[in-house]
Amino acid sequence: MFCSLNNQLPLDFSHIPDCTGIFFYGVIQALNCRKGWQALFMTFSIRKGYLLLMVAVIAVIAVTAGIYFSKRVAGAVEDRQVSVMSWSVAGKVITVDPGHGGIDPGSKGSSGLEEATITLAVSEKLKTVLTGAGAKVVMTRESDIDYGASDGSSLLTRKRQDLAKRLAIAEKNKADIYLSIHVNCFKSGPGEHGAQVFYQPGSEEGQKLAESIQGEMVRVLGNTTRVAKAVDYYATRNSKMPAVIVELGFISNPREEKLLSAPEYQRKQAFAIYCGLVKYFAGNATAAESIDREDVLETLMQNKGHVFEAP
Repeated sequence: MFCSLNNQLPLDFSHIPDCTGIFFYGVIQALNCRKGWQALFMTFSIRKGYLLLMVAVIAVIAVTAGIYFSKRVAGAVEDRQVSVMSWSVAGKVITVDPGHGGIDPGSKGSSGLEEATITLAVSEKLKTVLTGAGAKVVMTRESDIDYGASDGSSLLTRKRQDLAKRLAIAEKNKADIYLSIHVNCFKSGPGEHGAQVFYQPGSEEGQKLAESIQGEMVRVLGNTTRVAKAVDYYATRNSKMPAVIVELGFISNPREEKLLSAPEYQRKQAFAIYCGLVKYFAGNATAAESIDREDVLETLMQNKGHVFEAP
């Protein structure tokens, strides 16, 4: 009688009594059977491990996709709400001040991109969407200029003259709010990023306006968690109307500088500011408030017909 153990050389039991041989044969078969079951169990365990891993990966993908699509849906709902509330800016006079210009180009990025160029581009896009909603937009500049006297005065003196003139433009047009668009810069911290809105300390309306715009910057852009902050600036301090400084991002951050130069991202920022304005005016609306329909119609007729949908 021959038998093998683990597929090794056969064992000869022919020289021992049949009953003893049968006994040993049974033991060997039991061992082989046990090892077979162990191998099967190990194979099943490995496969079970892979199966559990696959289930975990699929679950993570499903959760991530769910979060992504839920945010997209929530964002679409928010955009629709903004569209419904867009009446709140109709008839409003909004001064948009593209920061810097002329002899003062503002901060400069590593690529040579200047702050004054970015602020004007975003301001023009903001004007488009606001006039499309029936608001009257007063731009403090529409080209690369400043309002400082060219009489040999120091740069600081010219800068103060420039800022004072911009505020005077807003006051002359009886603006409801004053928005000054800027770009942040922090050379010693190139990792700093994100849009942020500033208001004058102690200004309740300025704070409400800043928080409304900041909230929409966070929602629409999706790349900043910054909050509105009270800071003492010349423009916000001397403005006779609610005023804020909107810092679009950090030009000192190479990645954000690239974003700030992209027309589509500029459009996204303009839309975020617009959404903030719509919610601010909607929150301040009263039942007795009336809209000058003729003035709104005139503003709409002056609009060049640009379509500015949610990004």
